Amino acid sequence: MRPRNILLIVLAALPLVACNTVQGELDGTSYATLSDKPQQTPPRTRERKAAVKDAGRYFIEFRSRYALSYGHTFLVHGRLNAKGEVGELSAKNVAGFHPMGDGPEFWTVGHVVPVPAETGPSDGDLEEEYVSARYRVLLSEDEYKRAAAYIKSKQASSTPWHAVVYNCNAWVGDVVRFIGLKAPESHWLMPADYINAIRMLNTGQPGAGSA
Repeated sequence: MRPRNILLIVLAALPLVACNTVQGELDGTSYATLSDKPQQTPPRTRERKAAVKDAGRYFIEFRSRYALSYGHTFLVHGRLNAKGEVGELSAKNVAGFHPMGDGPEFWTVGHVVPVPAETGPSDGDLEEEYVSARYRVLLSEDEYKRAAAYIKSKQASSTPWHAVVYNCNAWVGDVVRFIGLKAPESHWLMPADYINAIRMLNTGQPGAGSA
């Protein structure tokens, strides 16, 4: 394929896809580092009031985050702390789907052909202030054990990443469906739109920012 044709394919695919997790540097800046000034939204008072009663509950929280391009969709899971909050995260609590490596090479090529993927946290996933949308689901202990086992099995898979065919939205959507919820039919949405669509499909409530 001629270089010019490849470039046109990449440029055409960029508005459709929804996953940027590259950690390398481009023009002196980490290409998947977080945006300097993400839009902040006020927390939902209702959820704060309900938090304490949920202390100790098992959960999966589907999230999107800001980045210098179009962002990333991933999930965090575990058990809420004594305040009913997610609390400080570690790598073991985070799962997602993104191109392998610390540089932009696989991410760029992955807009044309499938590339090797990683399924742990990417740069910025552990930073609360960069969350652009979220939808939390509380689970029983048995439900959580089944879900955690499924997530672990997906993380052990060698499925390749492709920006259009199978991206971070599609990967998270598989988990959403496994726990019995509805996921958007299209995985070509922007990350925050994808998470808010999950909320709307399952609760009828529109997304309200990152809280």
